[in-house]
Amino acid sequence: MYYVYILKSLRDGGFYVGKSEILKDRIKQHARGEVKSTKDRRPLVLVYFEASNSSKDANHREIYLKTAWGKRYIKNRIKNDITI
Repeated sequence: MYYVYILKSLRDGGFYVGKSEILKDRIKQHARGEVKSTKDRRPLVLVYFEASNSSKDANHREIYLKTAWGKRYIKNRIKNDITI
Protein backbone atom coordinates (compact mmCIF):
# COMPACT_ATOMS: atom_id res chain seq x y z
CA MET A 1 0.00 0.00 0.00
CA TYR A 2 1.00 3.58 -0.63
CA TYR A 3 -0.22 6.32 1.67
CA VAL A 4 -0.70 10.04 1.18
CA TYR A 5 -0.99 11.77 4.53
CA ILE A 6 -1.46 15.20 6.01
CA LEU A 7 0.06 16.40 9.24
CA LYS A 8 -0.95 19.53 11.09
CA SER A 9 1.67 21.46 13.01
CA LEU A 10 0.53 22.42 16.49
CA ARG A 11 3.28 25.03 16.51
CA ASP A 12 2.31 27.07 13.45
CA GLY A 13 -1.06 25.57 12.44
CA GLY A 14 0.17 24.74 8.94
CA PHE A 15 -0.23 21.50 7.05
CA TYR A 16 2.35 19.13 5.59
CA VAL A 17 1.47 16.71 2.78
CA GLY A 18 3.60 13.62 2.27
CA LYS A 19 3.55 10.04 1.04
CA SER A 20 4.96 6.78 2.29
CA GLU A 21 4.69 3.02 1.92
CA ILE A 22 4.84 2.46 5.69
CA LEU A 23 2.72 5.16 7.29
CA LYS A 24 3.38 4.28 10.95
CA ASP A 25 7.14 4.42 10.53
CA ARG A 26 7.00 7.69 8.61
CA ILE A 27 4.85 9.34 11.28
CA LYS A 28 7.38 8.23 13.91
CA GLN A 29 10.19 9.79 11.86
CA HIS A 30 8.30 13.08 11.79
CA ALA A 31 7.68 12.90 15.55
CA ARG A 32 11.38 12.27 16.29
CA GLY A 33 12.43 15.23 14.15
CA GLU A 34 14.16 13.09 11.52
CA VAL A 35 12.38 14.78 8.59
CA LYS A 36 14.10 18.02 7.62
CA SER A 37 10.98 19.78 6.37
CA THR A 38 8.98 19.24 9.57
CA LYS A 39 11.54 19.01 12.38
CA ASP A 40 11.10 22.68 13.35
CA ARG A 41 7.30 22.47 13.12
CA ARG A 42 6.77 19.82 15.80
CA PRO A 43 4.57 18.70 17.48
CA LEU A 44 2.61 17.29 14.56
CA VAL A 45 -0.73 15.53 14.43
CA LEU A 46 -1.91 13.19 11.68
CA VAL A 47 -5.21 14.67 10.49
CA TYR A 48 -5.83 12.78 7.23
CA PHE A 49 -4.58 9.93 5.10
CA GLU A 50 -5.55 7.99 1.99
CA ALA A 51 -4.36 4.57 0.86
CA SER A 52 -3.73 3.42 -2.68
CA ASN A 53 -2.50 0.22 -4.31
CA SER A 54 -0.59 2.19 -6.92
CA SER A 55 2.53 4.27 -6.34
CA LYS A 56 1.67 6.33 -9.40
CA ASP A 57 -1.81 7.13 -8.08
CA ALA A 58 -0.37 8.12 -4.69
CA ASN A 59 2.16 10.43 -6.38
CA HIS A 60 -0.58 12.13 -8.39
CA ARG A 61 -2.74 12.51 -5.29
CA GLU A 62 0.11 14.04 -3.29
CA ILE A 63 0.78 16.56 -6.06
CA TYR A 64 -2.94 17.43 -6.23
CA LEU A 65 -3.24 17.92 -2.46
CA LYS A 66 -0.38 20.43 -2.59
CA THR A 67 -2.27 22.64 -5.06
CA ALA A 68 -4.72 25.38 -4.10
CA TRP A 69 -7.64 23.10 -5.08
CA GLY A 70 -6.19 20.25 -3.03
CA LYS A 71 -5.73 22.46 0.02
CA ARG A 72 -9.33 23.61 -0.32
CA TYR A 73 -10.46 19.96 -0.56
CA ILE A 74 -8.58 19.05 2.61
CA LYS A 75 -9.92 22.01 4.58
CA ASN A 76 -13.47 21.04 3.62
CA ARG A 77 -12.80 17.35 4.29
CA ILE A 78 -11.47 17.84 7.81
CA LYS A 79 -13.24 21.07 8.80
CA ASN A 80 -14.57 19.52 12.01
CA ASP A 81 -11.09 18.39 13.08
CA ILE A 82 -9.20 21.49 11.99
CA THR A 83 -9.12 22.93 15.53
CA ILE A 84 -6.99 20.04 16.84
